[in-house]
Amino acid sequence: MDDLSSLLAHVSLSAGVFYAGGLCGVAKFGDPMAREGHLHLLKQGRITLVDDRGHARELVEPSLLFFPRPTRHRLEAKEADLATIVCANVRYGTGVNNSLANSLPDVLVLPLCDANRLKVLVEWLFEEAFTDTNGRQATINRLVEVLIVQLLRHVIETGVVGRGMLGGLAHPHLSKAIMAMHRDPARQWNIEELASLAAMSRSKFSDTFRETVGKPPGDYLIEWRITVAQDLLKKGKPVGLIANEVGYGNASVLARVFRKKLGLSPKEWLEQTIVAEGVVEETEKTSPPW
Repeated sequence: MDDLSSLLAHVSLSAGVFYAGGLCGVAKFGDPMAREGHLHLLKQGRITLVDDRGHARELVEPSLLFFPRPTRHRLEAKEADLATIVCANVRYGTGVNNSLANSLPDVLVLPLCDANRLKVLVEWLFEEAFTDTNGRQATINRLVEVLIVQLLRHVIETGVVGRGMLGGLAHPHLSKAIMAMHRDPARQWNIEELASLAAMSRSKFSDTFRETVGKPPGDYLIEWRITVAQDLLKKGKPVGLIANEVGYGNASVLARVFRKKLGLSPKEWLEQTIVAEGVVEETEKTSPPW
């Protein structure tokens, strides 16, 4: 499995379209309690994106807006703007505090004319979203998930995000060390081994890794191990087995690392996550789209 696929599998990313149509007025998003990010697609017309600090940005061409974490924002349009949009929520089985979401900025805004591969996929999504055909909802949900994968690939290939995990994966040398840690989190990696994979000296590797990824290699490895452990917890694996799979000798050691990083034991984290997911699902049954 390639590294991006492995990453997405562990964070258990999913998406669902909840609105496709015209926008006239103000649509608010980003309630932190919802534990989800958002993806918006402007099909046509004009909209204004306003962030939580009141900064406004006007969009007048087909565009993609991706909020990987719960971030307060709103979309505004007047009737004369003739705005047509598609909105989707984005969730992670391991929670919004994960290595993928944390490696991205609060928002990515990308005019579709700047990414032909994404443009073709979005045009297919629009075609499905605005026609009444069998399997429409299932199709557009899957297309949004594919679109996010393609967006992440675009980010890595073009170096749009220069820092964090994705910045590291875009780096021609650091990426080799990061992929090695992803593929074998149970291994007791040391700086010499990782620096050798990156074809750097020990000091050069440590400095470049910290500067690009935003933390030392050892801290990054711990966070990745926790991401993998969260995924395995959600899949029902026992803590003792998970500890071995992510490089810790026993369940007690994993629990100490878990609590230090997340403030919860593995069991507490799992229970809290299950409750939170249930609250979100119940809220969706009674709440309007925004």
